[in-house]
Amino acid sequence: MGFSMVGSFGHHVFVRNSTQRTVKFGSFRGKKLINYNVTIPKFKTCAGRALLCKREFVDFEERSSPDEVRKEIEQCYELINRLGRGVVYLGSSRMGPDHPHYLQSFELGGEIARLLDCTTWSGAGPGLMDAVTKGAMQAGKPVGGFKVGKEAGEWTASNFHPYLPLETYLTCRFFSARKHGLVDCAVRNDSCDRTAVVALPGGVGTLDEMFEILALIQLERIGSELPVPFLVMNYDSFYKKLFDFLGDCEDRGTVAKDEVASLWKICDSNSEALSYLAEFYDLSSIDKRVHEVNLKSTHGIVS
Repeated sequence: MGFSMVGSFGHHVFVRNSTQRTVKFGSFRGKKLINYNVTIPKFKTCAGRALLCKREFVDFEERSSPDEVRKEIEQCYELINRLGRGVVYLGSSRMGPDHPHYLQSFELGGEIARLLDCTTWSGAGPGLMDAVTKGAMQAGKPVGGFKVGKEAGEWTASNFHPYLPLETYLTCRFFSARKHGLVDCAVRNDSCDRTAVVALPGGVGTLDEMFEILALIQLERIGSELPVPFLVMNYDSFYKKLFDFLGDCEDRGTVAKDEVASLWKICDSNSEALSYLAEFYDLSSIDKRVHEVNLKSTHGIVS
């Protein structure tokens, strides 16, 4: 026995039985209902394939059980426990080494890793994610990531990272598991933990992750006991129109006055971000001096 589907099409209503080929249309003319029967071929299904708007079929591996998602989330937690929490970077996968924001992100990744002495986390993809990863590695600090098979850029065809050791990243099948991992990386369980979320310039995926984490902070699902700094890197006023939009939201009453501004720190430069983090964690003068020495060593400056 099949099931019935009911839906609307303009002023018409149609009902189809999945075991039959007859589609019944009903049109109301005033209070009178006029029925039409139309015979069409049965719909054919194709397991394990999705039809895109361009009529291209793409293979994907279907989830057979919710336990698969749970197991992948557990794998994310295991990786975090092994490498340690730290700074989570969100950013574009399309801005490559020839983009000025790539160099800025590379330098920021190394400088924050030295300053906070923690693990650098990202989506383990190309673009600005690659920049902060390499910056932290050059600084001699641990890195980790949660990769997805499909990512904008040249790494789309492989589930393997081109240079990271296998034990430092996880290729996620499920976006929900990946998001669990990225959020958990920044959670502080102890006052000694130094974590942060840093939003670099990016597109749809970056904005999705930014506002999801922003909402979690707003609702005190993150940082209710131990606050987590959330930095937005506004290189070359990249996010100006986004901030203008949020200002319009305040004017229209959908966002409380100064509510969003209290949840994150907007930084126009790397130096501003570093100063904010140093003040946030009340770093000792010794830590600051070590950081200055590391910077001089990196840039080849001899005092």
